[in-house]
Amino acid sequence: MMILNLGGTFNKRYNPLSGEMEVPVDNLAVEKIVEHIDADIALAGAIYKDSLDMDSDDRKMLTSIIAHSTEKKFIVVHGTDTMEKSAEFLDTVLDDRVIIITGAMVPFEISAMEATINLSMAIGYLDACETNGVYICMNGYVKPWNKIVKNRTKGKFELV
Repeated sequence: MMILNLGGTFNKRYNPLSGEMEVPVDNLAVEKIVEHIDADIALAGAIYKDSLDMDSDDRKMLTSIIAHSTEKKFIVVHGTDTMEKSAEFLDTVLDDRVIIITGAMVPFEISAMEATINLSMAIGYLDACETNGVYICMNGYVKPWNKIVKNRTKGKFELV
């Protein structure tokens, strides 16, 4: 099992010099959660962007990392604004892996609860899942990527 950390709100931290929330180039938030989980988990960071800044080249890089890995099960920590675009892209290219995309609407640094629940749930589901495909894990759901969407009005993910 491998976690690929792409950044997003999940990882954002306050920069006291700029006064802004920034996506840091590290895996600190994910590391803090994973240190409490007794599982064989590899962790790698890549891209480190807000998902609104991700483009097709970033999605191609993500796909290449997964395709060239010997791992067969992945969790992708991703910003919530465009995770469905990345999920759709991965689904059209890869069919021999289990990939769960998760994130958080609130940065781990502000409140660890949502990020911890989403990542922990994704790890548990991934450990048990034997069906290849691309899934999204948010707000208590783990479903195929096209069965869950972000409701921007309500600020949560819902089943479709």
